[in-house]
Amino acid sequence: MTEVHDPRVPDWWRTEIIEMEPGVIRYRGYPIEQLIGTVTFAQMIWLLTRGELPTRAQADLLDIALMSAVDHGPQAPSIAIARMAATCGVGLNNAMATAVNVLGDVHGGAGEQAVELYQDIDRRHRQGRSLPDATADALDAFHAAGGKFVPGFGHRFHPIDPRAPRLLEMVDKAAAEGAVSGRFAAIGREVEATLEAKKGRRIPMNIDGATAVIYAELGFPAPLARGLFCLSRSVGILAHAWEQTEQGGRNKGPIPRQYLWTYDGPETRPVPDGT
Repeated sequence: MTEVHDPRVPDWWRTEIIEMEPGVIRYRGYPIEQLIGTVTFAQMIWLLTRGELPTRAQADLLDIALMSAVDHGPQAPSIAIARMAATCGVGLNNAMATAVNVLGDVHGGAGEQAVELYQDIDRRHRQGRSLPDATADALDAFHAAGGKFVPGFGHRFHPIDPRAPRLLEMVDKAAAEGAVSGRFAAIGREVEATLEAKKGRRIPMNIDGATAVIYAELGFPAPLARGLFCLSRSVGILAHAWEQTEQGGRNKGPIPRQYLWTYDGPETRPVPDGT
């Protein structure tokens, strides 16, 4: 059979991320053999998503954000779903994929939404509004667009999310060392202050708001904040799926079998004749 070399075939997929041929693997131009043992996982994430290697300080801050959100226990839907899937006899990859697929706008999307809010405030501030006014305007616009819960603030379990203050400390340290500007940390704190003034009570920043500060400080586009959260939470998802696999159990649902749900439909009734 005569081989046909169509010049269009190599352009079926186009990518700046990886160059690969027999004996050669390069990521963004860097040979894999030089990256191995030199570049960390966080640096690799940055390289593949952003196109260039980060500074060590930038990579350290990204690593801090990624490790801080790995798990929040089986009360988190994604973790519970991973464990339930494991009891259905599927493999770890199936359990992980099932869990990651529920990281949507409500569970998992707050970081992306918080970055969008911070960036809106930053844009208004750069256009000449004072930071308090820019924050108030952005929050008004958020609510006018149908937003009910300000992303990144308040927590249904923690009066004060223990992760957020520590993350802000790390941002402050990085800003003092010149690794980031610190302006998004100021924006996050201003949102917290504005909410307290409006509500008459403090609504503290949570993990999503704090990691959003880091992702915004590092220049990540808002949609990537959700992708980074998926990477982070995948660690906890894997750990719980594996633990449940080790523990065993079959067909575990969201509640123990001795407890039944509330049924509030029609009373028992006969099927009509002639159906």
